[in-house]
Amino acid sequence: MAIDYDEDEDGAPAAGQWKRRLVTWTLAAIGLGLGFLIPYMLYLNHQVTERFGRLQWQIPTRVYARPLELRPGLVLDTRTLKTELDAASYHEGDGSRAGSYARDGGRWKISSRGFNDVDGAVPARRIEVVVSGGRVASVRDVASKGKLKVVRLDPARIATLYGQKQEERRLVRIEEVPELLVTGLQAVEDRDFNHHIGIDFSGMLRAAFKTATGTRQGASTLTQQLARSGLLGIGKEQTVSRKFNEILYALIIDARYDKRDILEAYLNQVYLGQRGSQAIHGVAAASEFWFGRDLRDLKTEQVALLVGIVRGPSWYDPRRNPERALERRNFALGEFRETNLIDEKEYQRALKAPLGVTDSPGTLAPNRFPAYVDLVRRQLARDYPADQLVGAGLSVMTGMSPAAQALAEGGVTRTLKSLDHKTRPPLQAGLVVTDVHNGEVVAVVGSRLYAEHGFNRAVEAQRPVGSLLKPFVYLLALATPDRYSLASYLDDSPVTVDLGRGKKWSPGNSDGRSHGTVRLIDALAMSYNQATVRVGMKVAPERLADLIRTLAGIQAEPNPSLILGALDQSPYAMAQLYQFLASGGQIQPLHAVRGVLDANGRALKRYDTKPAPAQEGDAIAARLITIAGQQTVTSGTAAQLVRDGLGRLNAAGKTGTSNDGRDSWFAGWTGDHLAVVWVGNDQNKETGLYGATGAMRVWSAIFSRLPSAPLEVGSKGVDWQWVIGSNTTDADCAGARRFAFVAGFAPQYAPCPMPQPEAQEEGGGWRDWFGLGRDDDEKERETAPPPPDEQ
Repeated sequence: MAIDYDEDEDGAPAAGQWKRRLVTWTLAAIGLGLGFLIPYMLYLNHQVTERFGRLQWQIPTRVYARPLELRPGLVLDTRTLKTELDAASYHEGDGSRAGSYARDGGRWKISSRGFNDVDGAVPARRIEVVVSGGRVASVRDVASKGKLKVVRLDPARIATLYGQKQEERRLVRIEEVPELLVTGLQAVEDRDFNHHIGIDFSGMLRAAFKTATGTRQGASTLTQQLARSGLLGIGKEQTVSRKFNEILYALIIDARYDKRDILEAYLNQVYLGQRGSQAIHGVAAASEFWFGRDLRDLKTEQVALLVGIVRGPSWYDPRRNPERALERRNFALGEFRETNLIDEKEYQRALKAPLGVTDSPGTLAPNRFPAYVDLVRRQLARDYPADQLVGAGLSVMTGMSPAAQALAEGGVTRTLKSLDHKTRPPLQAGLVVTDVHNGEVVAVVGSRLYAEHGFNRAVEAQRPVGSLLKPFVYLLALATPDRYSLASYLDDSPVTVDLGRGKKWSPGNSDGRSHGTVRLIDALAMSYNQATVRVGMKVAPERLADLIRTLAGIQAEPNPSLILGALDQSPYAMAQLYQFLASGGQIQPLHAVRGVLDANGRALKRYDTKPAPAQEGDAIAARLITIAGQQTVTSGTAAQLVRDGLGRLNAAGKTGTSNDGRDSWFAGWTGDHLAVVWVGNDQNKETGLYGATGAMRVWSAIFSRLPSAPLEVGSKGVDWQWVIGSNTTDADCAGARRFAFVAGFAPQYAPCPMPQPEAQEEGGGWRDWFGLGRDDDEKERETAPPPPDEQ
């Protein structure tokens, strides 16, 4: 039987056939579409997994300075306190908001932020601090008015680490973002964010209607904005394919991730400004770029401005287009008010407030402290492979003092500029400043251009240390108090050392003179080579090599020349060696890192363990060398420090100069700080500088401004006696000089001898000490630049 086709009178297929064909074509199209769309969606899903997941979970490792501890009696001035507060992004105000302070002369009201430290959580609190006479006079709690023994302020962030790169892009967790910024962003940009599926159909219809009536309105959700932000590689061109990809990405992201995670990614990725070739991404970086503030310290009007310029950072640039920015900010404030995020009083106040944008962009340079962070990396490398620092959200708590670091950088810059001369090769410097109480490294400068990355001279430079080893020669001698004391007489006449195989060594003094019989303390203070070599050969170079290996891990060949510093070391290594003296005889391993916290603020590892007390013999020997180091400053090769006005510190120190003046060194310590400074040039050429005319000038520039306690030498185990000749005597004896001895080893007492017309100790002795009876050569030497230590 023939099939009866439905045809019209012209032979065309009937309507029923067209319906069947339409269904067939539609199903075929859907099949083809699904055949394309499903694999494509799988591909996009893979892209989301790789790219979105990478940003979402790569929470950086953050590096912090040490928290400022305020306690009564702390040596501190108002300038330094302000430097510390500024570094930690505190702002002057009424002192009631977290992260702010108010100042009335020496009286400060400070509202700290809570933070996690190596020993646990430190709560936020409001305090009143009185600074008077260069010290903290009192610390009180504002609420209770009660006195406080100590308060820690939250530290400055000094770097952000991403694996092997050092960047300033500031990723934050959503809980670190002010609630008003999170909710305000949704109020202005995407009110249905918590309810839609990544795209907002009702918003699209509203935008289409607005566009049809001549008013352009965006319809993109926050999820769509995130997709096209560059995170997922979608271009910015306005094409159908781009919009299609954006929608698909948004659907996948919303299906794959929690709304909280999407918001966190958005807040870290959103583009909010431009500085030259550097794009400003993320609300934390933008807060510092536009306002110079920590994100947590933003006011309502500043939050509104950030939210407002999301729509177009160039168009609403508050520095270039303040009128547009103000209008947009006020619009955002209106949205905040409409959604009851702020009340009417706060709305009216914020409307009247200025934009609050800084005149110049905030500091966003990559890693502001490269030398210090390099030291941090080296210490972390012992316990944390580089890949463990990526995405773990660790917090590295260091010992850096922002004030000390700033003063160290300034001291290098000013001093080297003053020493520049057309006949001298370009000078460089490296220095390390430590806390003598605990071994924390508080400042590091690795280059004259201290903010530049590259060769870290504080740690990597290996330069001849010269006379910096002499105190340790005498330390060994004084460890045998039955043979040596500070008052012992030494022979500073020409000396020759037999090196074997027919070789001899005859070192001379830097001034080309011999000084006859001199006291041990004077030989060290004036850095006499000949007397030092005689002592060093008696205590043995092998023992000197063993000592510096024990104290600082320094490996050295026990040659006689080691006595005069024939050894190449870095400022950091010498700081570790001198830390023994500065700490009063303690073995204190230097450390830049105090501890490492996990993403939840719990301590993973601590490096700030309290060192063991100094052994009695070590403590006494260190005191004696410190006393000699103080004489170096009062009347020896470092006497310029007193003329610089630093006598108040009672500092101890030692200058050092290598052959031909290629390397200038100074190691000096006070009651709070040790600093070891090297000045020279990378070409290893002669500079014409001595320890006192190069490195010591940097030290002086730092400590003329750095608050530091005077050095007080303890008296335990030390017996002070008046001495004349080789005997102790009475204090009122003419020509007597006071020396410190190991208790129980002072010389025998003898009555005061009858005065002689020309009575004078050998080598100048007490007359040099009191400044009496100097000959013409000595007077000339006092007014001329201080002599070098050794050649």
